[in-house]
Amino acid sequence: MDQEKLLYFKGLLEGQLHALIQEAEKTVNGMVQERNGDFPDPTDRASLESDRNFLLRIKDRERKLITKVEEALDRIENGTYGTCESCGKPISEKRLMVRPVTTECIECKTEEEQKERSEKLRGTKPKSTFPS
Repeated sequence: MDQEKLLYFKGLLEGQLHALIQEAEKTVNGMVQERNGDFPDPTDRASLESDRNFLLRIKDRERKLITKVEEALDRIENGTYGTCESCGKPISEKRLMVRPVTTECIECKTEEEQKERSEKLRGTKPKSTFPS
């Protein structure tokens, strides 16, 4: 991948990382403010707990995506960004535009998903040999 495209993806990923970190901070601040509220009514407490659990799931997804974005930025720095970790071939720019944190080309990812589906249908636990 040429330097201009790498710079484009680096900027895209850095922007995504910045937005994710800001959103994660808002989520944490919102949870702290909610915790300070007084909810003596059991229905209100149950609703608050449900909302809090939902926010925690969102926060966990944000944390995982932040890690993937940081790993993609590391791959840009070490010169491996845009190369499939499974087969070593270049990942298409279209795929990188849709999912800039991807580590696999579409062919390897499709093959991995097909293996997982067939193992699931057979009732065996999927053994992922590919990183996501």
